Amino acid sequence: MKLRIKENSLRIRLTKTEVSKLADTGYLEEHTIFPNNTFIYCLKADKEMTELQAIFESNKITILVPTNFTKDWPGNNVIGLDTMITLSSNESLYLLIEKDFVCLDETHEDQSDNYENPGKAC
Repeated sequence: MKLRIKENSLRIRLTKTEVSKLADTGYLEEHTIFPNNTFIYCLKADKEMTELQAIFESNKITILVPTNFTKDWPGNNVIGLDTMITLSSNESLYLLIEKDFVCLDETHEDQSDNYENPGKAC
């Protein structure tokens, strides 16, 4: 999983294997180790959810994802799911989970498990 955070926006990209694992097990987790702590982020399927939801507790971001979305996601052409959560009268949090596509430009990153980019010229 790749996590991108910018201000009040969280974007998570998943490889083919990760999308399948989320569908099969209902859970994905990654972590980043710092000298004095560990930062954790995860996706968790939830039968009660109808849209994405976020929880931040004990250095861990948990994104709750509707189970009906995760179960069908590996076999369909849906790129992702997003939502805007109102935090206060002037603050909101944008959440996006999406399939990770092969980059169209040069990169040194292993992309062998990424989805074919729909913008690729044939």
